[in-house]
Amino acid sequence: MAAASLKLSVALACVLLLSSAACHGLEVGYYKKTCPRVEAIVRDEVKKFVYKNAGMGAGLIRMFFHDCFVQGCDGSVLLDPTPTNPQPEKLSPPNFPSLRGFEVIDAAKDAVERACPGVVSCADIVAFAGRDAAYFLSKMKVKINMPAGRLDGRVSNSTEALDNLPPPFFNLDQLVASFAAKGLSAEDMVVLSGAHTIGVSHCSSFVSDRIAVTSDIDGGFANFLRRRCPANPSTANDPTVNQDVVTPNALDNQYYKNVLAHKVLFTSDAALLTTPATTQMVRDSANIPGQWEAKFNKAMIKMGAIDVKTGKQGEIRRKCRVVNH
Repeated sequence: MAAASLKLSVALACVLLLSSAACHGLEVGYYKKTCPRVEAIVRDEVKKFVYKNAGMGAGLIRMFFHDCFVQGCDGSVLLDPTPTNPQPEKLSPPNFPSLRGFEVIDAAKDAVERACPGVVSCADIVAFAGRDAAYFLSKMKVKINMPAGRLDGRVSNSTEALDNLPPPFFNLDQLVASFAAKGLSAEDMVVLSGAHTIGVSHCSSFVSDRIAVTSDIDGGFANFLRRRCPANPSTANDPTVNQDVVTPNALDNQYYKNVLAHKVLFTSDAALLTTPATTQMVRDSANIPGQWEAKFNKAMIKMGAIDVKTGKQGEIRRKCRVVNH
């Protein structure tokens, strides 16, 4: 009777909280019996890379986002091209050549396989790595209890990355619709956009629609970017700039202060001031200490539950770059 009552309680919670990770078969401490040290192993590997290069941490958080928005959180972004699949997600324009951190996932997977072979999915390693990168870059302020239990997918298609990942030129309506398609709210979108407080962007991602034309961008900031970027970026000449020039290596709420000051790179960043509701979210994140970090914590967990594969839908890859044969 007690077990039936517990199942009913979980079912009721899922009805009330459709985004709950528990509703997707995920749980905190999923590997506590099968691979008890996995989370510490991944964290140690992430720490090595992030302390050498903070940009690697930014890449891991972005990788988690780019993985979950295409085929769900299933490690599909990790798959290398093959003769039968020459154009996987990682070669799609939103990911190539800008997405980084693949070597961190490889190192973590190798270490985990030595400890517990064939137990931990690459998708969960991506989720743990994104969590750990956020922890280190926020100076331990963002502490995410990341549920696990994802399986690895077998499909990776570059066209799907283009179709599902919101580009930097999206307006607010397009952003809200893109996130809603993944079960995420407008507030989740505003909160997750805060990850733009770290990392770099290629000039080609913003010059044409933010500097070359009239936009709301701050004049001094635009001049700064013009000095850094060619007027017509090309494959051979496409430098990068920090997305947040104030605290470029810290996962903090400075991004929202930059949005309010019109000192952000992308149309999609500036778009957060389009409506009174999203503007207020930006103001609160900029001005209320600790609020954004707490919301980012919850939004990362919610994002990590998108279209999770279970049962025969997926597998646990032996190598993250190739499906099992």
